[in-house]
Amino acid sequence: MEETKSTLTKEKGIDQTVYEKIQEITTSANRPYYAKMKDIGKMFVRDKIKYLVDEDSFEVEDGLFARCKDEDFLPGDAVVTLVAKINGQPVAIIANDLTIKAGTWGKKTIEKIIRMQELAEKRKIPLIYMIDSAGSRLNEQFETFTDRRHAGKIFYDTARLSGLIPQIALVFGPSPAGSAYLPALCDFVVMVNKNASVYLGSPRMAEMATGEKVSMEEMGGARMHNTVSGLGDMLVETEQEALDAARKYLSYLPQNWLKTPAKVEAKPPVDGKRIEELVPENQRIPMDMYPVIERIVDKDSFFEFKKLYAKEMITGFCRIGGRSIGIVANQSKVKGGVIFPESAEKAAHFISLCDAYNIPLLFLVDLPGFMVGSKVEKEAIIRRGARMLSTVANATVPRIAVIVRKAYGAGYVVMSGASMQPDACIALPQAQPAIMGPEAAVNAMYYNKIQSIEDPAERQQFIQEQREKYNDDINVWSPASELYIDDVVPGDRLRKDLIQRFDLYSQNRDVLEGIAQKKTVVRRG
Repeated sequence: MEETKSTLTKEKGIDQTVYEKIQEITTSANRPYYAKMKDIGKMFVRDKIKYLVDEDSFEVEDGLFARCKDEDFLPGDAVVTLVAKINGQPVAIIANDLTIKAGTWGKKTIEKIIRMQELAEKRKIPLIYMIDSAGSRLNEQFETFTDRRHAGKIFYDTARLSGLIPQIALVFGPSPAGSAYLPALCDFVVMVNKNASVYLGSPRMAEMATGEKVSMEEMGGARMHNTVSGLGDMLVETEQEALDAARKYLSYLPQNWLKTPAKVEAKPPVDGKRIEELVPENQRIPMDMYPVIERIVDKDSFFEFKKLYAKEMITGFCRIGGRSIGIVANQSKVKGGVIFPESAEKAAHFISLCDAYNIPLLFLVDLPGFMVGSKVEKEAIIRRGARMLSTVANATVPRIAVIVRKAYGAGYVVMSGASMQPDACIALPQAQPAIMGPEAAVNAMYYNKIQSIEDPAERQQFIQEQREKYNDDINVWSPASELYIDDVVPGDRLRKDLIQRFDLYSQNRDVLEGIAQKKTVVRRG
């Protein structure tokens, strides 16, 4: 039946109503607060999403018209929830809209967030939270706090999704009170310097409750969380940098725990000195591990994780021969590379993250062991060190340990030494695995003898002789001769060996190791 002109006009009018509502909800032009945001370098929520997703991406948005009939102007109830493509793969996005009631959570905000979490779980796709919210609306607390599908379920879902799908928190602004746990439960947290803040109680609340006077930065600022608390994994200066970081981070990970990261075309490492030149034979000379990493990994592929926290331990993603790899390395230029409570926790978090998403692990070992003293005992070095040890022992991804130089005591063990059953424990010719270094060992074994030698010169000569003898006993050839380590590798052959070994150890792994249904929870502490 031929449609009449009046019917067509009517239908066009109905459609136009929809488009007008969409325009009203999605534009920044009707947001008075937007001008102030621009002045401090903040982007409109939909501009952030547009910047992040692929240029030709589809967008499936649910809940766009939430609360569109309310008397108050509450477009989307202050949150955007949609699915779009990043790096060619679908990703779920939950983004607070700071221009509406300071991005606070209302009754439909929470329902939209929960529904998007549920969709991400069903579709097994990564989830990005763009956090910029003043918390929950107190005037709506009865409808948002107590029931099974109220705010607490957001944290329940985030915790349950850990290790199933990658979860990223981009903290652009405040995340106070209970909502502070949202980034804390995510795998990877990026914070914008001077704008982001995460805290359970504001400085004003702290002063009222305890009398403490503290600034916002000291209480929960981005830099504090990246350098002191360890809640932040990356500190950036702009919102664009945070979005770029999320995109790059996802390039190293699979869509979910059942898949493996995509292998890309390999690139040669950066030009530079040979590893033999970078690694001093003298164990007492501090060594910078970063140039060694650069000579192993594909050019420009190293993506550091928690760079500003516990710098004596280096963690980060890279590609070696095009394969996504997680690196855990000691940095002897900082605190001698000794493991402190913070560095043990940092490593454990990163190792569990790699294990959850099937990313092989490379350990680069150069450390004298764990820190000792009453201070670190009070800071739970045993408990936090055991957490790292347990995480290494239970990791089921391919693991290779390279003893670069010294590998003493429990430090050798926790850095995936041979007794932790890695796929391979290999060494550079400069390697020196032992219970302790020559200075401590000679002092322990010959303390009484040393004290009995009265002549200072004679005493020093005895000490030096015993140290040299001890050094001869713990050089790399002793454990190699006894098959305690699997191979001694020249520095200029290390990258090639690692590529071949990771290719070998990655084959048929789920079947061979009986781990097809294993799930790893990603834990920060």
